[in-house]
Amino acid sequence: MRRTLLFWCLLLFIVGSLAACGEKSQQDVLKALDEKVQTMSGYKAEAKMTLQTGTEPQVYEIEIWHKSPNYYRVNLKNAQRDQHQMILRNDEGVFVLTPALNKSFRFQSDWPQNTSQVYLYESLVKDILADSKADFKATKNHYVFQTKTNYENKKMLPKQEITLNKKDLTPVKVTVMDIDSQPMLTVEFSKVEWNAAFDDNAFDVSKNMTRAKLENEQEATTEANQQAVPVMYPTYELDGVKLVEEKEFTTANGKRIVMTFAGEKSFTLVQEKAHAVPTANVSTTVKGEPIDLGFAVGAMTNGTLTWTYKGVDFILASQDLTRDEMVAIARSVQGKMMK
Repeated sequence: MRRTLLFWCLLLFIVGSLAACGEKSQQDVLKALDEKVQTMSGYKAEAKMTLQTGTEPQVYEIEIWHKSPNYYRVNLKNAQRDQHQMILRNDEGVFVLTPALNKSFRFQSDWPQNTSQVYLYESLVKDILADSKADFKATKNHYVFQTKTNYENKKMLPKQEITLNKKDLTPVKVTVMDIDSQPMLTVEFSKVEWNAAFDDNAFDVSKNMTRAKLENEQEATTEANQQAVPVMYPTYELDGVKLVEEKEFTTANGKRIVMTFAGEKSFTLVQEKAHAVPTANVSTTVKGEPIDLGFAVGAMTNGTLTWTYKGVDFILASQDLTRDEMVAIARSVQGKMMK
């Protein structure tokens, strides 16, 4: 009886040891991630992004191209195809394209190195490697990390859960959470092609603008023919701040809505119909940083954040708001008036 018990104990010990040997440790995975980023020549990826910052969830399709070390093409469309922007980085700088309006803005920026981007694989790996206190677990098919974030409004979105495929460390899902651990932004990857090949003009501004306009000709026509400016309000609330004045002005291009918010911190929000420019051959240089709002890419300068959403130009201006607060307010300008 004792020999039988000893036999089973030894057998369980051997099986457990073999299982432990077959499972990679957290340090093994970290090393493999670092090596993958250092050695890959680039990738193409497709993903679905869902934002919870407005009155209703907003769903966007993202196509990501990256050619190491510094070429990027991020194509962002919402599910209804009435919002389409593209971020390009090449040797000439960083560009934000809005094909429906024939607009191209150029930034002298180190994007995306200055902050992390939730849809860029190397950004996710960088966040994992940078957080020495990251939580780690291995499931049957995935490695799961919970880390601190390095996004534009990281004080309001401080945590993220990154799920990777065990087989090849492909990104599967990223969930970004607020201070109460509530999911606010989710990216689900459907396709990743490592070491992808790219055409010579894959990151060229004019070629991408022309291609995007042809693909979205109906969208551009519909948006350009909109007559009314849909008035939108920020749903993000600041303590002691409320809308005190809303004025409508008639301009040569239509109407302009100017909202004044006052209280402990004051700010102004301006919106008016965006208009297409006659040619896209010249990019407008912007003194500022491109800011990823999720549903759109804006431009941040000293005290001002501008962006275009669904055919409307927005300007948020304040000397009182922090950078994080400006981003949070801009992200929430999709709904009805604050209560």
